[in-house]
Parts: sequence; structure tokens; C-alpha cells
Amino acid sequence: MKCRFCNNSVKEVFLDLGMSPLANSNLKLSVLNNGESFYPLCAYFCSKCYLVQLDEFESPENIFSDYDYYSSFSDTFNKHIESFVNSTISRFDISQESQIIEIASNDGYLLKYFKKKKFPVLGIEPARNIANDAELNGIPTLNKFFGVQTAKEVSSSGKKANILIAFNVLPHVPDLNDFVEGLKILLDSKGILIIQFSAYLTNLIEQNQFDMIYHEHFSYFSLHTLQKIFSSFGLSIFDAEEVSVHGGSLRLFIKHEKNSDFEITPNINKLLDAEKQFGLLDSSIYNKYPEKISNVKQNIWKLFISAKQNNKKIVCYGAPAKGNTLLHFCGIGKDFIEYTVDKNPRKQNLFLPGTHIPIYSPEKIRSTK
Repeated sequence: MKCRFCNNSVKEVFLDLGMSPLANSNLKLSVLNNGESFYPLCAYFCSKCYLVQLDEFESPENIFSDYDYYSSFSDTFNKHIESFVNSTISRFDISQESQIIEIASNDGYLLKYFKKKKFPVLGIEPARNIANDAELNGIPTLNKFFGVQTAKEVSSSGKKANILIAFNVLPHVPDLNDFVEGLKILLDSKGILIIQFSAYLTNLIEQNQFDMIYHEHFSYFSLHTLQKIFSSFGLSIFDAEEVSVHGGSLRLFIKHEKNSDFEITPNINKLLDAEKQFGLLDSSIYNKYPEKISNVKQNIWKLFISAKQNNKKIVCYGAPAKGNTLLHFCGIGKDFIEYTVDKNPRKQNLFLPGTHIPIYSPEKIRSTK
């Protein structure tokens, strides 16, 4: 395969997790006996730019056009987002006329906090069902996949983003170059682009977060690699910070290179130095990862077998994509787990892909104890 950023030939395996269905493809009862599609779940790393990435087996249109993930069902994430909005307005002294645009805006979970403060907002969301819900919630939303074409359409309509936000979307993008060029087009010459994503490569390796790897996540980033990507489009990362949400995320603040309003903070070199010291610019750390995760898999097996031998009932809380990666890689199914629960009503009364573990409302735990 070719690297989705630098087009280098990519052959080095970062982690092979075997075969797995799409992690968010929960099933209805009526199709449980039908055949399911399983795909190789193998992450590679580029020896030239060190981008960790998956091959593309399903198009974004098939994965994201109708989607079950709603950001607003996480109380913790909502508090995190409200705090982010307040701190952003305060830090950059954003004027009331500033146009706020969010890419992959989901159900308006973030933009609603800007709207409450009377800022003009626009969401761009590829999933039809979620975009419709955002509109019903009063958040103007364009139901499109984002890239150069969409950026030109929005810009030509007279909208340029003074604050352009892309949370938890960058890893989901197969065509990175088209996406980043679109961000450049849509961002006002004096605007600020704020990107946040989980599965930051340092955390993924250091904390053994192999469950962050699933087909909907096409790429896994370090700051070193992201600097190369954005710089190639005339964009400059002027600040970066690690935040604790989603197992550790990286938040980036980006400007046009010609914009002299914001100086590059010491945080950039501090993070770059930490990545280098950790070994992200040395292929040996990538080559050692499979052995680390093999040991984790054995420990997970021991935990479940011990619980079963002690006649303990095992249920799960939440039905996230990362949970399905763990179950399939470790070979854990209904023989160990009776059911899982999730607060998202769109997931309730469905079944996890592959394992067919049923998903109920959290009330189920109270009744079965």
C-alpha cells in the first residue's frame, strides 16, 4: 500500500489484530443469521513519515453515511466540550461576529455552546441521520463529507471560518491531503483551526491502547508527522496540548503560515522533544509493539478465565468501537459476556458485530445485579 500522506510504499507492520467486522456495525435481531463481512485489521507504519495507518477496505460513504455514534450521550465529554468552548472564547477574545464552523459536527453537541452565546455557527456532518437531528436541535448543518469541494462550496457562499473546529475526525479521514487542503481553503486568513483527536500515537504505544485501532480510524498521528502534513499546505501548528479525555487526546491550534498574530509556543518543541525521546522517530519502537500487545492479550484472557472459574457473571458497560476491537482480537464472546449496556438508545436492542452480544439500556444491570 501507499502512505496516505507522503505516497511512500508502506510495508512495515505496526500491529496485526486479525480479522474483524466494522466496529460500529451493530446488528438488528432480524439479520443475526445472515453472513457478516470481516476485514483484515492490520496497522502499518510508514518508514519515511512515521504515519501509522490502515488500508482502506470500506469507503467513508459506507461507514459514516448512517452512523450510531452520538457525542452528546457522554456526560464527561459534554463537560469537557463546554469547558473548551468557554476557554477558547476567553483565550482568543473572540468577537460576537466571528463565524464558528465545525467539521464532523455530529448532533451539534459542541456548536450548541457557541450558539447559546449568540455566535453564528455552521456544522458540516456526513451522517444523514445525525445531521437531521442537529437541524432539529437548531444547529444549521450541511450534510456533506468534507474536503476541497465542500470547502470551496461553503467559501463561495460567503462563509469563511474565523474559528474552524475538527474534533475526533482527523483519524477517520482516508484522503488526508484533500481534507487538510479543504481546511486551508475554509479557514479565514486570520482564523484559528483547532483540531483534537484521541489515539495520540505516544499514548497508543505507551499505554497499550491497541483497542483504539479499528477500521473507522484510518490513521494514528504523532506531532512530528502532523507538522509535516500541515506545513505541506502552508498551515502552521502554533500550540499543542495533551488533554485527558478519551484515554488521552492531542489538541492542536493552527494558523495560516502568513498569519503573524500568533507566536509558536514552547509547547510545540516540548512535545516534539518528548516524542523523539520516547522513540517515535526510531522504527524499533514500532517493531516491538506486537510483542507488548501479545502479553496484554494473555493477561486479558487470564482475567476472564479466572472470573468464569469463580462462577462470576460478566457484563459490560458501553458498546464502543474500541470494545469490539478488544473482543475480536482476544477471542472473547458470549461464552464469557452475557450482555452489554449503552446510554445511546440507537444502540439499545441491537447486537455487537461478530460476537452478537446483546446491547441493553443501563437499567438492565440493576435488574440482573
